[in-house]
Amino acid sequence: MVRNILYMMILYSFFSCGKERDQNFIRVSKVNPCYLEYSDGTPFIPVGLNICWERFETDETKVLQLYEQRFRNLSENGGNYTRIWLSAPFFEVEHKKAGEFDENRAKRIDKLLELATKYGIKIKFCLENFRKLTGYSAPFSSSVAFDKPIYSFDNQGPLNDMTDFFKTQQGKDLYLDRVAFFASRYADNPTVMGWELWNEINSVSFSEGIAGELEWTREMLPVVKSYFPHHLVMQSLGSFDNEKYQEWYMDFSSISDNEIAQVHRYLDPGAVWDICRAPMDSLASQAVILLRNMVVDKPVILSEVGAVEAHHSGPSKLYESDTLGILLHDLIFAPFFSGAAAPGQSWHWQYYIEKNNLWWHFGRFSHATENVNPITEQYQPDFFMHDQVRFYCLKGNTHTLVWCRDVLSNWHTELIGNVLPGSRTVKLPLEFLGSKVSNVEQYDPWSDMRKVTHVVDDTLEITFKRSIVLRFNRQNH
Repeated sequence: MVRNILYMMILYSFFSCGKERDQNFIRVSKVNPCYLEYSDGTPFIPVGLNICWERFETDETKVLQLYEQRFRNLSENGGNYTRIWLSAPFFEVEHKKAGEFDENRAKRIDKLLELATKYGIKIKFCLENFRKLTGYSAPFSSSVAFDKPIYSFDNQGPLNDMTDFFKTQQGKDLYLDRVAFFASRYADNPTVMGWELWNEINSVSFSEGIAGELEWTREMLPVVKSYFPHHLVMQSLGSFDNEKYQEWYMDFSSISDNEIAQVHRYLDPGAVWDICRAPMDSLASQAVILLRNMVVDKPVILSEVGAVEAHHSGPSKLYESDTLGILLHDLIFAPFFSGAAAPGQSWHWQYYIEKNNLWWHFGRFSHATENVNPITEQYQPDFFMHDQVRFYCLKGNTHTLVWCRDVLSNWHTELIGNVLPGSRTVKLPLEFLGSKVSNVEQYDPWSDMRKVTHVVDDTLEITFKRSIVLRFNRQNH
């Protein structure tokens, strides 16, 4: 009954809200559904990372101070997005008893949203992450638990197992009561970009497996959307590290109510699929291309990406030596230049980005794509190799953007082989452009230097180290 009343209130708010406030919400572009936009049609490219919970500090004041510092660092480097797990202990409002919500914990979320608003950061909230009712504590000290003991019969809860949660009305009501609680506070908040139903739902221990999880997702997406009509809703699956998962990703990504096709992918020496041991740019690009081929009418985002020890047993030891952010650079640039709606969104915020002070990489991506409107450009991704360089292209209406990545330099050569990359000079044939260009802007994301040169013949000589971004401007534009 409470949910029904709240639903009607939200619908009324949706249709009566002022245009000025509504301009701040994020939606799938009405002109080009492969990208996101503000509700006034201005493009929105979510530049940021996962900062899902604070790993080491528990004091409320200190945790919020740390989040403010991170939001400031991100904002100062052109960032505008992060992801938060509402089921992490610091933010968990339902921690004492099933269906009982802690207002004091909710005030922490309120304060976090105030900080995000202050620094222009949009937040995607992940609603749940548990995989069992009991018996799945945090795998290591700075992680979080993957169980929900307050729901279990063993702890005076209402459910026997995960099947009860997913299949019975009582279990579904528990989930939707939680949704309703958050909707009562945040449904009209434009700082919220969207709501993710579950973190990697295929990882839960459920008797019906992926088929049951797919059925539940199909049922819940439109219901959750009804509580958050201003916000995006989406689902996520685990790391795309096995060819057998292609059917899963196809099924979930193609759900019409799943507004963003998300993919997770990690550099993992224990992965079954060879691509997950490849150079980071190839690993990230291939994940995006596969999903772009599955769904042509919605944004694709590589929403978790990074490097791990074998079988996700911990953060990669490569991070210790990657003080320059070679992995981060590649995982940021490759997805967007392969047709994703965003740069890649890194995991391991404290073990890698914060520890090595790599925030500047987000700024370099922002500089490389400044004054770019992917919606009106109607970008078409393309790829080719020439002279041991991988060229990731976005062909638009007025220009072509190209991210060039040296094949001779990658995480293996630099972080394991300790071989520093040399400067490369490459003569690039320009037939791939398909039309004449007036000039080319060359941007070096490692030095933050830019220069403009005129194109006088059918080749362009470029000199760079690791990577460079080219913007070919068409004549008469």
